[in-house]
Amino acid sequence: MNRIYGYSRISTPKQNIDRQVRNILALYPDAEIIREVFTGTKFQGRKEFDKLINRIHSGDTIVFDSVSRMSRNAEEGFLMYEELFRQSVNLIFLKEPHINTDTYKKALQGGIPTTGTNVDYILDGVNKYLLSLAKEQIRLAFEQAEKEVQDLRQRTREGLQTARLNGKQIGQIQGNHLITKKSLVAKEIIRKHNKTFGGALNDSETITLSGISRKTFYKYKKELLKIVSE
Repeated sequence: MNRIYGYSRISTPKQNIDRQVRNILALYPDAEIIREVFTGTKFQGRKEFDKLINRIHSGDTIVFDSVSRMSRNAEEGFLMYEELFRQSVNLIFLKEPHINTDTYKKALQGGIPTTGTNVDYILDGVNKYLLSLAKEQIRLAFEQAEKEVQDLRQRTREGLQTARLNGKQIGQIQGNHLITKKSLVAKEIIRKHNKTFGGALNDSETITLSGISRKTFYKYKKELLKIVSE
């Protein structure tokens, strides 16, 4: 039985993947959703996508919210498209339906019927042109996805540069410590209970009581010792 997969991907953990999932399930409610958080433009390292490609079969379908979810690198995206097409895997792009594999398949199989006359030389050229046009549309869609990423990165760089020129602080000031409610509570526990500060607990016991990692504990302890010595 042929299966339908919905592949959704976000490039940073801060992004919300639910919108893509909703869009896919709205049209393909039986789709098995594959979720992936991935930073980058290349296929290498996309663990869930690689797993999906390894188990996909001829006649199966992969649904993407947009072509950029398949790849934001034009060359790799186009090569992957062609490879999956050769394997008879159906590709559906909700935002770019004109490059779905069904459209490409019609361009390969369809065209203008020949007549058995000398006109066929002309018709053959027209059919080849239509096929070339369909192929170019697919390539352009991946190129547009890649360009959008590059434009976004450029706008971000320009925005940061403008902010710096205007004297705004970008990120945390070097040497400053980020203060959170959790860090204040943990430091208070260390100061009150750790033997280094006159308490009754050793380092391991203090780590357990404060509920922080060993690395964070020693970082906070070092900060507290610096305050005491000043």
